[in-house]
Amino acid sequence: MTIPNTNRPVIHKGLNGVVVDSTSISDVDPTITSLTYRGYPVQELATECSFEEVAYLLWNGELPDPGELSLFSQRERTSRSIDPRLQDLIFSMPENCHPMDVLRTAVSWLGARDQNHDVHQSGLSLLAKLPTVVAYDLRRRRGADVIAPSRDRGVASNFLYMCFGDGPESPATNFYDVEAFDRSLTLYAEHSFNASTFTARVISSTLSDVYSAITGAVGALKGPLHGGANEAVMEAMLEIGDPDRAADWVRAQVDAGNKIMGFGHRVYRTGDSRVPTMEESMRRIAASHGGETWVQMYDAMAEAMEERTGILPNLDFPAGPLYHMLGIDIPFFTPIFVLARTVGWTAHIAEQYADNSLIRPLSNYVGPGRREINPQAAA
Repeated sequence: MTIPNTNRPVIHKGLNGVVVDSTSISDVDPTITSLTYRGYPVQELATECSFEEVAYLLWNGELPDPGELSLFSQRERTSRSIDPRLQDLIFSMPENCHPMDVLRTAVSWLGARDQNHDVHQSGLSLLAKLPTVVAYDLRRRRGADVIAPSRDRGVASNFLYMCFGDGPESPATNFYDVEAFDRSLTLYAEHSFNASTFTARVISSTLSDVYSAITGAVGALKGPLHGGANEAVMEAMLEIGDPDRAADWVRAQVDAGNKIMGFGHRVYRTGDSRVPTMEESMRRIAASHGGETWVQMYDAMAEAMEERTGILPNLDFPAGPLYHMLGIDIPFFTPIFVLARTVGWTAHIAEQYADNSLIRPLSNYVGPGRREINPQAAA
């Protein structure tokens, strides 16, 4: 008679459905089916507040008053320049490596230089300097001279300026381009215990430093199942080429069992609350940048996907063509994700430090039972 093993653990692959801790930073409110930051619906923050205000909110728990925002912005703007040795390091990296490799290396280098390791001070330094790192990397791959950061522009405008300058065709000089990019930063800034944020919290739980946690988070975000989706969206659209081919392409991918990036989400079941805001900006940018082809393809793909699977777009689906129409090179889409999510990561690192417990889950061993070494066989 076989006695059933009543002590067999329940395995939650990918920690799906497991609640591992509490947080006051963000939540998906089921009553309004919306992602909220500190209680505010993210779509309202994206349309009513600047990214700097949202960063302050995530780090401090409340939106800033004018004086607090002015001081916060001043501190960020005066910290944007990078050490010439870091610039040399960026230019020494292989041009065929992914920009996320450069960004990950830069975070680690900055951590070696910053021995203070105050969470919010380090977070502010990263918020200020990482856009410079990414813009310098983009410029050097294009064979163009770098453009030093400005102290007279907000985070979104400054990044576009460092990438494209301030000529009449630059998105940095177009109000709606800057607004769209700023909104994208807010929408990407935070999303509870996602893979990269949880990575940062695991590293922080060992009482390692902020930069180690952020470096690990960057590595997690590099994976195509997490941060690389917005790149994959645009690559797919370029592969399709013609909106008239989009629906058939989607159906063929679904029938072949292939995952289509930019659709579905582990948390949302009735649609990503960030999508309408990003889609609105994407359509506005398309109207002024001759991007009707991408809008038509977007609509055709979304409709075919919903008809065939019932799965709806996530934030990456409108963000991909938006960034492309702004002129940003596709490999830099995920680094832009980092520029925004650094704020959320830093908020979680501070929260982990404040009420820390080493994160150390158990595993279910399924290997061989106990065995003895045969001395003759070993000889």
